[in-house]
Amino acid sequence: MTRKGIGDDLEFFRVVATSTSLTGAARVLGASLPSVSKRLRALESRLGVRLARRTTRRIDLTPEGELLAQEADHILRQIDDLEERLVPPSESLTGKLLVQAPHGFGRNHVAPLVARFGRAHPKLEIQLDLTNEPVEGTRTRFDVGIMLGQPPDSRLVARRVLANRRIVCAAPEYLARMGEPRTPAELREHNCIILRANQDDYTTWRLHDGDTEHNVHVSGDLASSDGEVVTEWCLQGLGLILRSEWNVREYLRDNRLVRVLDGFGDQRADVHVVFESAPTVPRRVFAFADFIRAEMPKRFDADPTVSPGA
Repeated sequence: MTRKGIGDDLEFFRVVATSTSLTGAARVLGASLPSVSKRLRALESRLGVRLARRTTRRIDLTPEGELLAQEADHILRQIDDLEERLVPPSESLTGKLLVQAPHGFGRNHVAPLVARFGRAHPKLEIQLDLTNEPVEGTRTRFDVGIMLGQPPDSRLVARRVLANRRIVCAAPEYLARMGEPRTPAELREHNCIILRANQDDYTTWRLHDGDTEHNVHVSGDLASSDGEVVTEWCLQGLGLILRSEWNVREYLRDNRLVRVLDGFGDQRADVHVVFESAPTVPRRVFAFADFIRAEMPKRFDADPTVSPGA
């Protein structure tokens, strides 16, 4: 690969690597399938290695292709960062911003703010990825992450956005049938609906009463990795759930759900905005993090069941 046109080649291969097929890559590039295939062959010929095994329906990167894709993405993002640092601070933000957030919270509360931020900075390209996978530091590719709870990775800078506790809830129908637990230990006698997301020990509910922590191993006949499914099962009277206040506040208001063990909560669910600790952090990352910290609490100010954080 010569210096001439290296940026174009890296951008071309990044598109190929992130597409499911050459047909998809051609669509993104606005080129014909034969021209994309020819360009990929030419790139492989210059490098002397095979980068991908492909058909019109599928593309699989070779180990050499995986390495080039990873390095191409890193180099292109560095170029974006350099261009942004060269732009006077008074001018619009530019470059690409990859945001990661949990499915439910991201869909309901992060996505609207991403749209607003994008309208304010039209030269900025923003991608929002929704996932229930835990944040794993620099192994997870994102510029800014929104997460519930304290990040375990010390390589990340974490800034608190919003206070948010997980609370135990049940439908009135369930409580009428099974009774209401009065202490955390009594949860062992109830059917607890398990949310298998964001943490390894799904069946241990950690509840706090002041400075006292109660670790309760719970069990039940229903579990899901989708928070909305778990909440819907609870609404049907099928068991107890431990859910973030933001998720159940509307059901508490209309009495479709009832909070049980009032006074006990899981303090680990505060909303944080996180980004990688690095010598140079792009201005767009700081700007978006500050925007989230300023605007996210306003979405909850009118709701007494959620206390906004600093």
